[in-house]
Amino acid sequence: MGVRFNIVRPAVSEGSEGESLLATPEFVTRLTRVAQLWHYVLIARVLTFFAFAFFPGAAGFLARPSLWLVMAAGLGCDLVLTVFGQMSRVRRPLSGRWLRRGVGMCFALLVIGTMLHSAVMFAATASHDGRLYFDAFSAVKLGSILVAAAAAAIIRPAFFAFAGAMALGGAIGIASWPFGIAGLVFLGLLIVMLREDVRHQRRAKQASRLAISEQQRALGLMRDFERAGRGWFWETDRYGHLVYISPPVAAKLGIAASDLFGRPFTDLIRKRVGNDESEERTLGFSLSSRTPFNELTVQAAVPGEERWWSISGHPISNELGNFQGFRGSGTDLTEKKRSEREINQLARYDTLTGLANRLHITDLLERALRNHMGQAQPCALLLMDLDRFKAVNDTLGHPVGDQLLQQVAGRLSQIVGDKGQVGRLGGDEFQIVLPQIIQPDKLAGIANAIILSLAKPFAIEGEQVRVGSSIGIAVSEGQGVNASALVRNADLALYAAKDAGRGVYRFYADAMHNQASERKAIEDALRDALARDELTLLYQPIVDVKREHVTGFEALIRWRREGGEMISPSKFIPIAEESNLIIPIGEWIIRTACATIARLGPGYRVAVNVSPRQFANEKLPATILNAVAAAGIAPGQLELEITEGVFLDESPETLEMFQKLKRTGVRLALDDFGTGYSALGYLKKAPFDKIKIDQSFVLGAADKSSMNAAIISSIVGLASALDMETTAEGVETHDDLALVRALGCSHVQGYIYGRPMAIEAVLALLREGGGRVVARGFKSAREPRARTFRRIQVESGGYHYEAIIRNLSPHGALVEGLWNVPSGTPLTLELTPDVRLDAEARWSTGNRVGVRFGKAIDMAIFAGPPVQPRAFRQRAYRAA
Repeated sequence: MGVRFNIVRPAVSEGSEGESLLATPEFVTRLTRVAQLWHYVLIARVLTFFAFAFFPGAAGFLARPSLWLVMAAGLGCDLVLTVFGQMSRVRRPLSGRWLRRGVGMCFALLVIGTMLHSAVMFAATASHDGRLYFDAFSAVKLGSILVAAAAAAIIRPAFFAFAGAMALGGAIGIASWPFGIAGLVFLGLLIVMLREDVRHQRRAKQASRLAISEQQRALGLMRDFERAGRGWFWETDRYGHLVYISPPVAAKLGIAASDLFGRPFTDLIRKRVGNDESEERTLGFSLSSRTPFNELTVQAAVPGEERWWSISGHPISNELGNFQGFRGSGTDLTEKKRSEREINQLARYDTLTGLANRLHITDLLERALRNHMGQAQPCALLLMDLDRFKAVNDTLGHPVGDQLLQQVAGRLSQIVGDKGQVGRLGGDEFQIVLPQIIQPDKLAGIANAIILSLAKPFAIEGEQVRVGSSIGIAVSEGQGVNASALVRNADLALYAAKDAGRGVYRFYADAMHNQASERKAIEDALRDALARDELTLLYQPIVDVKREHVTGFEALIRWRREGGEMISPSKFIPIAEESNLIIPIGEWIIRTACATIARLGPGYRVAVNVSPRQFANEKLPATILNAVAAAGIAPGQLELEITEGVFLDESPETLEMFQKLKRTGVRLALDDFGTGYSALGYLKKAPFDKIKIDQSFVLGAADKSSMNAAIISSIVGLASALDMETTAEGVETHDDLALVRALGCSHVQGYIYGRPMAIEAVLALLREGGGRVVARGFKSAREPRARTFRRIQVESGGYHYEAIIRNLSPHGALVEGLWNVPSGTPLTLELTPDVRLDAEARWSTGNRVGVRFGKAIDMAIFAGPPVQPRAFRQRAYRAA
């Protein structure tokens, strides 16, 4: 039953209100179908014609042309309509004006043919002729009418037209004026009904078109929404089985959409364990309880990948309120989840090393100290930083430093494993949380393993990089220590490890907190020391070794607090460095030294120490120029002693500072030469006037077994080649003085020529001798000795004696308890069960015997620190 006309559906709009009924697609389609079926009506009417004309025939039918000719004309109309209908099955569809003409002609033929046929049938059987066939004619007439009515009923206007034509034709055929008037009235009513029905149909069609258009638009938007990947839709039946799901979702699941129909909607959700089951349970509960849910996050059962959905759904019911199933939508959250995971990674993990960052490791520490019920738990914290890491950054660059940190993180994670969590606080600082581990031996083993591992070289960009590590350990045994207190304790332990020489670990002890409190008290008091005039300078002579004439002094700072308490420079100078108080203190030292130079006169210089922090201060040249100008002295009388530490950062700013200082006219001395980390290349970059040989090379240099003499000789030769003076520090014996003089040192500084003294003593020294000084001190240095009191066994001549050993040194000892031992007597000393030494008596007085060991011993096997004799005292801590 295909429609053969080319129907162009106009857009639905308000302007379609006046559209002709004959042009509507549905009217054309149905009227065409009426025409295609009208051959059945033609057959019925032909049979009626023959029944009236021949078998047995209506009386006078053929004798009355007004009857049979009219019926024949009606049959002609039916024949034309039938031919048109059959042609519509095979001909190409009409369009435009020809379409409207064809539809109008068909409608007119239907009306005219029906009216003519009705007029004849009613006229031929208007009165009973008394024959038996009258009812048969009525039956044929009625059958013909019903056949035509059945065909016309396909379309409402055609049926109305058919009814009107039948009524009008019957009235005309009977030729009764009352019936004619009734027929006309009936025809008028039909026309009114037809007009009203046409209007109703037009409005209904417009509403139907609008509804269909809206549905199509919504369906198109839904398809576009699905294709764009912005979301998808689903629907289930009352049992939770899928009846619809968007094809893109089925494609991602790797299953055809038709295969998903009939399966439970929950099969699309991945089964998970633990806390993640909550979303799945919520979905199942909502589906079973028929309650709506909104934006529920679930993991999709997509094979081979992790995919997340946000789904919403609401129950649907029919007109009677019976539950029919669920209908809802979903969106893909995979990218959002991935972004959230990346954001969480950035927020809680270090981007360089992948370790937990400060925020995350602090959270882990707090969780390790408290269980889920808030009860305290045992936990240990290791705080670690790298030794010499800054030197790596400064010499090899930050990219190498970053790679070093990554490798360090890898080694730490490998050592700690699943025993704890490693985090990076920033820079070269790391924190290790060890829950439930508080045994000192286990913690010491982990710390020692870390130190040994990080001491091994790192291979980075074809170079071997070596660093070290220091570790502070703090333990909470479950007494409720909070995270901040544990971190503070570990920090104090780390500070103690650094103070012990680095490359070691230290456990926190309460004494460390006391030391920290003392440091804080010293820092607070030091801030007011200048204002209270508690700081003072002492001056140690620097002597021309050939003439034994004083050429200058080194300024050394001292601090005497109110009440007479002396604070050692070894305590307050490091604190001043860390707190940056060294800047104002350094400025005061420079101004005071310049004022002292003015009192000494033009023939003398004063040296002051400049710390790396002072050197990095861009105001240092201006401070020097102001102090020199205020004192009215020559700039060359002020000498700045700079340590090798400033060369750790060989930046353009460092070299520029050297040039600025040199332009001020002051002298520059390289202090503590040979003890820093820099190469000799800086000697040609920095304009030094003097090299100071560190006392570690001078003390005991006269000992024939020492290599210090060769080192001093090399330094002196280097200085001479560079046209620089040399000063040997820490000279305290005549043997060392003779050695440095013979090796060519130009100047000497040490106790042999004088201790640090106040300015009044300096002026008195210069007045009395005119600057000449005399060396005073021991001839040679004594070995360091340890005071001990230990019982030992002594074997001599096959006899064993019990004695007490005292004043132990590497090559000999004082033994009490042996009487009248002749010099040269061989002895065997059993110092410990595992240490037996051959010795020889050198002297004997009463029950005391001085013995010399056959070979030097390691004094570390005895407890108690060695007592330094006068010749081996630590050097005085200087200004900075």
